[in-house]
Amino acid sequence: MGAELDLAGDEASTVFSARKVRARLRTEGLKPVAAFRATLDWGRERLVSLFQEGAASDSLVHARAHLVDEVLRQAWLQFLPEDASGASAEGLALIAVGGYGRAELLPHSDIDLLVLHDEHALEANKTALEQFFAFLWDIGLEVGSGVRTVQECAQLAAQDITVITNLIEARPLCGDAGLFAALQEAMTPDKMWPVDAFFRAKLEEQRRRHAKYDDTGYKLEPNVKEGPGGLRDIHTVAWVAKRHFNTITLTELRNRGFLSKQECDELFAGQDFLWRVRFALHMITGRHEDRLLFDHQIKVAALFGYVDSDHNKAVEQFMQLYYRTIKSLSCLNDLLLQLFEEDILGKGEAAAVRPLNARFQLRGGYIEVRADDVFQKQPAALIEIFALMQRHPEIEGVRAATLRLIRGDRKLIEGHRDDVRARTLFIGLFQQGNGLTHALRRMNRYGVLGRYLPEFGRIIGHMQYDLFHTLTVDEHTLYLIRNLRRMAMERFRHELPYYSEVMARIPRPELLYIAGLYHDLAKGRGGDHSELGAQDVEKFCFNHGLSHADAALASWLVHDHLVMSLTAQRQDISNPEVVATFARRVGDRCRLDYLLLLTVADIRATNPALWNSWRDSLLRELYRAAAQAIERGLDNPVSEAERVSERRRAALVLLDGKGIDAAAADAVWARFENDYFLRHSPEELAWHLPAILAATDDKLPLVLVDTLDAGGTTVFVYTRDRDYLFALSTGVLARLGLNILDARINTTGDGYVLDSYVVMEGDGRAIDNPHRYQEIGDSLRQVLGDPNISVVDVNRRRPQRLRHFNTPTTVSFSQEPARNRSILELVTADQPGLLSMIGRIFHRRGILVDAAKIGTIGERAEDVFFITTRDHKPITDEDLIEELREVLIRTLTDAEPARPPVKKNERD
Repeated sequence: MGAELDLAGDEASTVFSARKVRARLRTEGLKPVAAFRATLDWGRERLVSLFQEGAASDSLVHARAHLVDEVLRQAWLQFLPEDASGASAEGLALIAVGGYGRAELLPHSDIDLLVLHDEHALEANKTALEQFFAFLWDIGLEVGSGVRTVQECAQLAAQDITVITNLIEARPLCGDAGLFAALQEAMTPDKMWPVDAFFRAKLEEQRRRHAKYDDTGYKLEPNVKEGPGGLRDIHTVAWVAKRHFNTITLTELRNRGFLSKQECDELFAGQDFLWRVRFALHMITGRHEDRLLFDHQIKVAALFGYVDSDHNKAVEQFMQLYYRTIKSLSCLNDLLLQLFEEDILGKGEAAAVRPLNARFQLRGGYIEVRADDVFQKQPAALIEIFALMQRHPEIEGVRAATLRLIRGDRKLIEGHRDDVRARTLFIGLFQQGNGLTHALRRMNRYGVLGRYLPEFGRIIGHMQYDLFHTLTVDEHTLYLIRNLRRMAMERFRHELPYYSEVMARIPRPELLYIAGLYHDLAKGRGGDHSELGAQDVEKFCFNHGLSHADAALASWLVHDHLVMSLTAQRQDISNPEVVATFARRVGDRCRLDYLLLLTVADIRATNPALWNSWRDSLLRELYRAAAQAIERGLDNPVSEAERVSERRRAALVLLDGKGIDAAAADAVWARFENDYFLRHSPEELAWHLPAILAATDDKLPLVLVDTLDAGGTTVFVYTRDRDYLFALSTGVLARLGLNILDARINTTGDGYVLDSYVVMEGDGRAIDNPHRYQEIGDSLRQVLGDPNISVVDVNRRRPQRLRHFNTPTTVSFSQEPARNRSILELVTADQPGLLSMIGRIFHRRGILVDAAKIGTIGERAEDVFFITTRDHKPITDEDLIEELREVLIRTLTDAEPARPPVKKNERD
């Protein structure tokens, strides 16, 4: 369907007139293959020039089809010439099908052809047809083709919805016109695929297609054609219209009353934009490409004229327009398919009407207004309709005529944000709880939510150009609320039972949902989004009749929504002082519960790969420690000595069951510093000790690998200290394709090390295979046991998608006097073998790693190293600090592929 075909044909023939194309195809002095190739090249160059000049995309796609039409006709006539009467190859016809049948071709679109033949013509013209298709290949025209009789086409079409769809878009190019007429006659709804069956099949086809993209077009790398809200959704409407009305154009649908002028204009504009995006993709890649991959997005944004601003990159501005366009098209797709459902299937027409109130009623399971001026007279009804659907979960959806009224009148809510009734209805959505996610999603889909809350409207379609945030801010926000609601619902309790128990304890869950709604709404405005969001949510609470205490809690949650995550993942939570500082910031157990739930929901809504058992265990550990600190009293924190004593006692209980008494344990533990006990659980202490007791120097290095809890697999190394130990250990683990999540490095006074690494597979899966444990242990023992090896070759290439991001390397230092060490925080581009590289840099400058918190966030590595000098003092030499900063930035910015393993004496 697409744009008006008559107009498109006129524009196309203006760009590539038949006379001009034929003249080029017959260029004197050129052989046919060369002339045809040159004509196609000229056509591509002409289209690119027109695109760059800003020509309308519908004229470009139809012009390309017009050019190919003329090339194919002239090629056909070379091998199947016309007779004296002007007829060409009686019993044969060349037909354009699929997108080419719609006369919509981008520079590298598929060109699908059908050769129709009667019973005798195929054999008589077999050689000519073979020569024709070989010629098309020679001139660089890659086509998909089928050769069938009308009867064969009809048989296939009757069995397959895809075939009938392709054929109802068919248009003749040349040959026997009678065959094409016979094909059309064979496929009428009275012979196959009656309209209702066709509609149901296309609806199911769209449902399955959307499911492939997780029912969202808001992907980091969306598919412009196939994703929800993409061009295929417009095609679906077109196919149903073609079958139902035999309608070709959007204008005809408007004339039949199925489209308003505004809706028709929106569809034209959306289609034009998506065609333009696809044209740019074909132009940039030089091939058929429908995916807006990361490396394409920046180039397309530049072609569209976007430039970086103070708060948003050019690519983010372009992608926001893209996401807003597909959101609008998704809404129109809903409306039109609902209209078709009611018209074709008679959905709800014979159903009894059940009034809900003075403004709304139910008809056949769908809600509708009782008068067309409901929203104009009472704009608050634009919120009320979603509140009614929330309170009546049996409602299947909104009647098409009412959807159209919502779309037409939704701007009215902007002038009634202060309406007490509107505010009461909106806050009631949160207080009701059940059905909140569906209510907010519908309000967003139909353009009401962003108009009622302008702060939400600003972030619709707003993306961040990185691999960390996999959804736009509005989609992420609604997913977060979904996550919170699932923690509150008994039927989802099995997903996160620990957090569901916490959720059951909080007194006012609606405040948590409100904080979730506002936690990121200030992004893209400049400044700290947490601070700005805290101000916004406080104002929202007051405007919607909540108390000062409620407003204070919601505001605090938004302001500090990142604190728990950052503390757990970037600080050493084995340090009692870190826990005490966090607990003091939280203040009380109730706030701690709210913050834990918001943190978990936020992480899980940010990136599916981000939530794993390790982060789960970190948050639980911090939560339990902070809860204990709050219950004990914030002015009476747990001391380091108390924590060490508590863990040793608990470990001794476990060791007693293994036949190891306290005296034997204490004799070994006397060699270890307090940090060792603070950083390891009693279960880990009891796991280490029997192996350490049995390990003589000739059996070192000792390597243990096991999954003690759900927090990840722990690799424990006990050996004599040696050069490059951290670099070698992390290099081996990286070479094995493992992600290192945490490193705890302890050195004894008599020259031994007790190093623990928490690891997972590179794709985030837990390690649960004993053979994999063995592989990890053997690899570490082999490398660490050879005193001549000083570097490990990490033969892993940097993933292709990481290369599209420019992450500047930043290095910052701070001091931790209480632990007699320095803290180095590093942000850089993630790459295989990164920790091993950093370890070598540290070693050459006499720096020891005491502990490390490793964070890989999309394309970024955000790592924290707790470091000392060789004599276990903090690093205070300013010259050394600056040298280390400069070397890290230079080395990691210009990182080269890892070199082969070398012996120690070959290194400086």
